[in-house]
Amino acid sequence: MCCLSKQGERNLPIGEIIVTCATNRFDVWCLKFGVIWNLAGLNAPKILNPKPQTPNQESMRIGIVCYPTFGGSGVLATELGKALADEGHEVHFITYQQPVRLNVFNANIFYHEVRVPTYPLFDYPPYEVALASTMVDVIMNHDLDLLHVHYAIPHASAAYMAKQIVKQKNGRNIPVITTLHGTDITLVGKDKTYEPVVTFSINESDAITAVSQNLRDETFKSFAIRKEIEVIYNFVDVTRFNKKPIDAFRKVIAPHGEKILIHASNFRKVKRVDDVVKIFAAVRKEMPAKLLMVGDGPERPAIEELARDLGIDEDVRFLGKQEQMEDILAVSDVFLLPSEYESFGLAALEAMAARAVVISTNAGGLAEINVQHETGFLANVGDVSAMSSFAIDLLRDEAKLEIMKEAAYQQACRFDIKNIIPVYEKLYSRFCRMEPCK
Repeated sequence: MCCLSKQGERNLPIGEIIVTCATNRFDVWCLKFGVIWNLAGLNAPKILNPKPQTPNQESMRIGIVCYPTFGGSGVLATELGKALADEGHEVHFITYQQPVRLNVFNANIFYHEVRVPTYPLFDYPPYEVALASTMVDVIMNHDLDLLHVHYAIPHASAAYMAKQIVKQKNGRNIPVITTLHGTDITLVGKDKTYEPVVTFSINESDAITAVSQNLRDETFKSFAIRKEIEVIYNFVDVTRFNKKPIDAFRKVIAPHGEKILIHASNFRKVKRVDDVVKIFAAVRKEMPAKLLMVGDGPERPAIEELARDLGIDEDVRFLGKQEQMEDILAVSDVFLLPSEYESFGLAALEAMAARAVVISTNAGGLAEINVQHETGFLANVGDVSAMSSFAIDLLRDEAKLEIMKEAAYQQACRFDIKNIIPVYEKLYSRFCRMEPCK
């Protein structure tokens, strides 16, 4: 076993670990049982200096409420907050644990943990009440200009409650912007248990955004929304994902030059991860190949068993949750996303930014980013045969693969963070207090 230093790509004997510093971050990858692992315990945060404000640019104090997990809404919200902080705005994250992508130190970023006391009376601790109370505390003690809540349940309703409390306490009408991300509308929100509260809290928001045109249409179709919903697409930091592949990493995964396919998700039924394995099995019959499975979730045990049953388990690596996706995507050729529904497909966009060709279903908003036969391929949900054929034909044609990789990257550039952040800033400015934002 050895460790690989990303800076020098040096092979080191087992037990000898060298930590190298690059842009204030310690990055070490360790080869363990044939899998590259990030030694998280050796990571040090990046130290970023916020961009100074220009004379005509007013900084804002923005509260961001989100889930802190690896899901798309939490990732988008965290990256948005980090980018806003880089632009000189003061950003306050409000959630029950530190977001997984909040891996930087920035003087403009603050984190406020929602603490939920447990009492024998409660079978289910009232998180929404604790969240609303924390919002009130942060709004009043840090003089926030607005709240931006990501994922309607329960953040939009908690924000409405906080807004009313602040209004009663000091007469301020704190603006609330709600961004809809997907399952808060298409799955959970449709449940009769939640629908009345979801509809009410969305309508009470000062502004509503959706991450794709498809999700906007689905929201109007499923809920009685009285206000306009503005589409602001998800984004990707192209600079982060446009990396040169680490040759040593690729050789560990594919020592004989095999093509590398990859899938990343939360391993839930809606992702149809079994289709990923079936597609790869078809590819593997035609050529040497490897499959990287990134993420974790309830379907993983069944998927591991399926790989064994199909006799391909030796060529499938389950990597678990990974924060440094840019390094893994950089060595990949094809990204598989056969989901039953994706409101946008942030994982696909990140793969495209890393020059991986996406083969996906045409469900939800995926067709808004993945262009058929240009940046990738789309098929109907469950059409494993079509997606397998797309993958096999592409991987057999090296010239076509390289052309489509470049096209995927160029498409991702349209959704670069630098293009989307000004749209959010313009939206915020519409609701900033009449006096100059401080």
